[in-house]
Amino acid sequence: MTGVQQEGDDQSVSLYLLKQKMADFAKERNWDQFHSPRNLLLAMVGEVGELSEIFQWKGEVPKGLPDWKEDEKVHLGEELSDVLLYLVRLSDICGIDLGKAALRKVELNAIKYPASKNYGTNDDSTAEMCG
Repeated sequence: MTGVQQEGDDQSVSLYLLKQKMADFAKERNWDQFHSPRNLLLAMVGEVGELSEIFQWKGEVPKGLPDWKEDEKVHLGEELSDVLLYLVRLSDICGIDLGKAALRKVELNAIKYPASKNYGTNDDSTAEMCG
């Protein structure tokens, strides 16, 4: 199991499952004492830095990473996972339902950036949402 998406691979993992696994993982190691919101945020920022390093000198990268080696994709999956797991743990420690918060944010963005106004355009507001 490499974590690299394969054709026909449509299994889904819930945020709830990740939250539970991270809580159990921390508890088994007595790490709850270290998992303050600040510490988790700083750890996540460090992982974002490691994720950024993967792309640092590659220039623009096409969707699907067709020119990447399998080991590069696996490494990318590991770094993306580190960021996700810290984000899930941070949201849990802060008492935020990340799934609900994300859905709410999508709804707010739909209001702020209506498709009829911005769809397919390259104005500043669309660029802001895309990057």
